[in-house]
Amino acid sequence: MGKPTLLVIEDDDNQRLLYEDDLTWMGYNVVAAKSGQDGLDMLEKHQVDVVLLDIAMPGMDGIEALGKILDYDNQLPVILNTAYSSYKDDFMTWAAEAYVIKSHDLTELHETIAGVLAKRGIEAPAPPPEMER
Repeated sequence: MGKPTLLVIEDDDNQRLLYEDDLTWMGYNVVAAKSGQDGLDMLEKHQVDVVLLDIAMPGMDGIEALGKILDYDNQLPVILNTAYSSYKDDFMTWAAEAYVIKSHDLTELHETIAGVLAKRGIEAPAPPPEMER
């Protein structure tokens, strides 16, 4: 079995590049999109194991994108990743598999992705040895 593939949907270029770099370094295949619509297009081109989805995006926000992703494949796990904890109270976000508040420390994100994969019988890559990147 190959490495799990993550789809990162994030409108902030720096944040998206950080996730791409970090998650690739962690051993995942990563495809990235800068908008909800781009993310939906990526789903048709790639076999994805987990979607990491920002909420506050221009155009199609993450909540609308979540609904469309689940319409496309209601078994695909989506992790909402946002700077705002207030979205947890929006019942539309409850369809997501998990909700992670953005942080400079990506430990919670790594653990959440691994946990979501484990629920589906997919093994997360072994963390790389501690070293300078």
